[in-house]
Amino acid sequence: MKFTDFNLKETIQAAVTEAGFKEPSPVQKEAIPLVLEGHDMIAQAQTGTGKTAAFGLPIMSMMKADGSVEGLVIVPTRELAMQVSDELYRFGKLSGLKTATVYGGTAYGKQIERIRQASIIVATPGRLQDLLMSGKIKLNPKFVVLDEADEMLDMGFLDEIKNIFTFLPKERQTLMFSATMPKAIRKLAEEILENPKTVSITKSESTNSKITQYYYVVQERERDDALVRLIDYKNPDKCIIFCRMKKEVDRLVAHLTAQGFKVSGLHGDMEQKQREVTIRAFKQGGVDIFVATDVAARGLDVNDVTHVFNYHIPFDSESYVHRIGRTGRGGKSGEAITLVSPNELRTIKRIEKDVGAKLVTQVIPTRIEVQNNRQDELIAKIAETQITDKAIELVKTLQHDLDIVTIAHLLASMIQNENTVKGKDIIGLGLEEIELLIERAMQNRGNDRGRNRSGYRGNRRRSGGGDRNRHGKNGRNSRNGGHRS
Repeated sequence: MKFTDFNLKETIQAAVTEAGFKEPSPVQKEAIPLVLEGHDMIAQAQTGTGKTAAFGLPIMSMMKADGSVEGLVIVPTRELAMQVSDELYRFGKLSGLKTATVYGGTAYGKQIERIRQASIIVATPGRLQDLLMSGKIKLNPKFVVLDEADEMLDMGFLDEIKNIFTFLPKERQTLMFSATMPKAIRKLAEEILENPKTVSITKSESTNSKITQYYYVVQERERDDALVRLIDYKNPDKCIIFCRMKKEVDRLVAHLTAQGFKVSGLHGDMEQKQREVTIRAFKQGGVDIFVATDVAARGLDVNDVTHVFNYHIPFDSESYVHRIGRTGRGGKSGEAITLVSPNELRTIKRIEKDVGAKLVTQVIPTRIEVQNNRQDELIAKIAETQITDKAIELVKTLQHDLDIVTIAHLLASMIQNENTVKGKDIIGLGLEEIELLIERAMQNRGNDRGRNRSGYRGNRRRSGGGDRNRHGKNGRNSRNGGHRS
């Protein structure tokens, strides 16, 4: 089956082709025809296989782009709101369909102005309820989507969702997507859906046992420092860093390039020819680090990727499985490393449960630890280096003015300066802090709608090397030395 079989509006189909989509995923195959026929629908599917396209493509194909808000998508978190909005914009831009993203923590005025210009609103429950109850906006959408319904209920948003629906028109097409179907979800579906069709996609992919999976808990502002520190420490031969949005890809590529890494990026706005050149460079070793979005990395098949980094945690288990499956191929082992903020710990535990694999929490190595580790590598590399005739001539020349010990000290200093580890000594949270946060997250499950969002920063107590579980060193130099310069 191909996307052209759905007979989508011409401009929507053109956007699908431009995005590189050819064959629909299982949830898209089942959901898109039902939505196009006008049915309400409840879909149970682990996301990451294209849920946004499963509801976005058909409803946008039916929109008139008449200047009114025709579609409303409700999601649990601001991060998901941004991702969904970004993807819907890509699908609708050729049709003149604009999106507006609505979530807390941003000025009301700007969001209201964007809503007035939008065809589709992607919103979190709290801010959307505030806008509706205060009378700042009135909505009359033809299409309403409740995405990640179980996660919203798990976060305690049931009352807000019910209240939001009292402000929406009764004549509408409503779609609900949920990874699980507890009683509360089924009851909610009975209240807001009209004779719904059901779609159920079973999980078909599990994680590779050869992939070792770790996560590190850091504050939001520490992500860049933590990523660089871990790349320095793990020293991957070839790695992929996954981001949520294309602007994040561009920013990280610039940041890592400035740090001296050989890095390239891949996202949906790149032309096909540029994409092919970039992937070829990665496969052939011209680039060591590849920064990509989930959509851009579809079909990326490189057998010698040693590490996968999740700069941000994926929104769902299927996305996580897809991402880390880029390593550990061809019978080789691999490492998957995820950066997690304190308020994302419950999500990482849910992913761990869904994929049926143990994700080991670790502590970001200190600057001194990485420096010491690099020095061990440097000593080993020096001992293995073959002496050349040019090197002998250089030492003879230097001996005219310096003794041999001074020459050795000067050369060693020069090499060490090139391999100095920069940045803060301590990044991220310690093991005891993480354990306490996990305990709190599990205790507050179901009613912690945003409490402790800033995370816990108690007295930092780091354990010794035995708790750090070092892995993945293979004796290659890192930045500004050897292959990275």
